[in-house]
Amino acid sequence: MRKGFTRKPQGDEPATQGKNYITPSGLQRLKDEYRFLLTRERPAVTKVVAWAASNGDRSENADYQYGKRRLRQIDGRIRFLTKRIDAAEVVDPERPRSGQAATRAFFGATVRYANAAGTERVVSIVGTDESISTATISVGCRLWDAR
Repeated sequence: MRKGFTRKPQGDEPATQGKNYITPSGLQRLKDEYRFLLTRERPAVTKVVAWAASNGDRSENADYQYGKRRLRQIDGRIRFLTKRIDAAEVVDPERPRSGQAATRAFFGATVRYANAAGTERVVSIVGTDESISTATISVGCRLWDAR
């Protein structure tokens, strides 16, 4: 097949398709970022772009060009957040577990494990959108699959 007929992944497509498991605090962070971009960041950049456009020649106007680029970045992030929030399935880690689920690692749990060298680590199991620090692991990572 010719390369021209293959589908390229879009920049605003989520990394994982299907359900987006997320904790309530993670979903709130996504919504806060979405709200900030939509109500504060985008209007401020739009105002700068409008001012730069009123100055005349847009081809040599750096404020206009960089402002338009920033608007495209913001719009892409807003589209991405909208898709992730719509696909979100909130899992509350505080919900009591019973039976076998109480003794296994589950989504939202904080667990302690030791590697082959005997070094212990404490991590929290979170969704792909929440895994931002070394103290968290994502549901899709290899360590999660090894449970």
